[in-house]
Amino acid sequence: MTDPRYPIGRFTPGPTPTPESRAQHIERIASVPSLMRQAVSGLNHEQINTPYREGGWSVRQLVHHVPDSHMNAYVRFKLALTEESPTIKPYKEAAWANLKDSELTPVEVSLNILEAVHARWAILLKSLQSSDFQRPYVHPESGANTLDHLLSLYSWHGHHHVAHITSLRERMKW
Repeated sequence: MTDPRYPIGRFTPGPTPTPESRAQHIERIASVPSLMRQAVSGLNHEQINTPYREGGWSVRQLVHHVPDSHMNAYVRFKLALTEESPTIKPYKEAAWANLKDSELTPVEVSLNILEAVHARWAILLKSLQSSDFQRPYVHPESGANTLDHLLSLYSWHGHHHVAHITSLRERMKW
């Protein structure tokens, strides 16, 4: 059995980025809102509140986490594009997922946020030159990196969480 924490595998940075691989990453990022909406379509209240694995987040928390995370990623891109090697601010994902807004907000709200953030993010990403993806940023926990790395990471990230939900649906036969 595959590890339910990583239904599409762990993130692994790809080989040296090319214009083609960047375009694929951008399209993968752009596709996340519709895939997330499809993943939760037709789920009832009980299903939305079901953890995707033992000890894991509920579907509701996953749906709220992705726009939280991707809003942060979008801001990180903008910081790296407008500042010289900015140090980005990490956030406590698990603590955010346990705040009341993640418990009480209908998933439709976060699906709408995800669509809006990704619309702007995709426009920004498609406007960049190859050299822009080499712009550095510093993460206080993982060190210096480039926007190419961040692009690759978020190309994986949204699909990773969509797969949490679709894998749960398959296991539960929903």
